[in-house]
Amino acid sequence: MKSRPTEYVPPQRKDAIVTQVDQEFLVLDTETNKAHCLNETASRVWALCDGESSVAEIVRALSDGPGTLVDEKIVWMALGQLRKARLLSRDPSFPDERGLISRREAVRKIGVAAALALPVVTSISVPTPAQAASCLPSGSLCISNSQCCSGDCLGVPSRCVGSIH
Repeated sequence: MKSRPTEYVPPQRKDAIVTQVDQEFLVLDTETNKAHCLNETASRVWALCDGESSVAEIVRALSDGPGTLVDEKIVWMALGQLRKARLLSRDPSFPDERGLISRREAVRKIGVAAALALPVVTSISVPTPAQAASCLPSGSLCISNSQCCSGDCLGVPSRCVGSIH
């Protein structure tokens, strides 16, 4: 495998709203209205994305105890997930994608029990306040019955009609 660049890992985005729950981070990207849950491993990598640390330095920081050695591929896996979730200020450089390890390969190599330490970034879309309204009143434009308080979206153009069931 080709050696990785020694350039610094890009910093995390500063415009996100972050809440720490135990050893995980919940990150709300207000630009895309997506919420991301970073497990402990992904959280630790993301916390070290300061624009001044290299992958090697992150590996050393994560290998915090005697006999605890974090594989560089795990850090690259986390960076790939953080990149996909758009949680870094810019994309990290991935010069040799073939040298990276997939989640499936990692589980196969290290076993299911150890796979709990693999980085995981789970993302969901968050509705805007307007989208989160419980229902539309009679006369509102609609595209489906489920949007209307009455449950009836009829006509051309479609509008909520009737009373609440």
